[in-house]
Amino acid sequence: MHNVGVGSSAGTTPQKGIHMGIEDAVNKGKDLYEQNKDKIAEAVKSEQAEDISDKVLDGVADFAKKIAPGAADKIDEIRDGADKAVGNE
Repeated sequence: MHNVGVGSSAGTTPQKGIHMGIEDAVNKGKDLYEQNKDKIAEAVKSEQAEDISDKVLDGVADFAKKIAPGAADKIDEIRDGADKAVGNE
């Protein structure tokens, strides 16, 4: 009589099953992204994204200026560059 562990399947360890599950989830995420990348790009360039990014970037820039007041111009330059990457303005 062969003794096979309860709940085990031939050649599959629990770690391998978890890895395959994560890999499946990542692949599904990639597929969803590919199917919706135009909508995602629109959302990133939306007015709402612009408002949120402006508030976040302003807060970070203000904080950085308090820490390094002599670098205010450079901080503003970096903030403006980041702002161009997100939102619609």
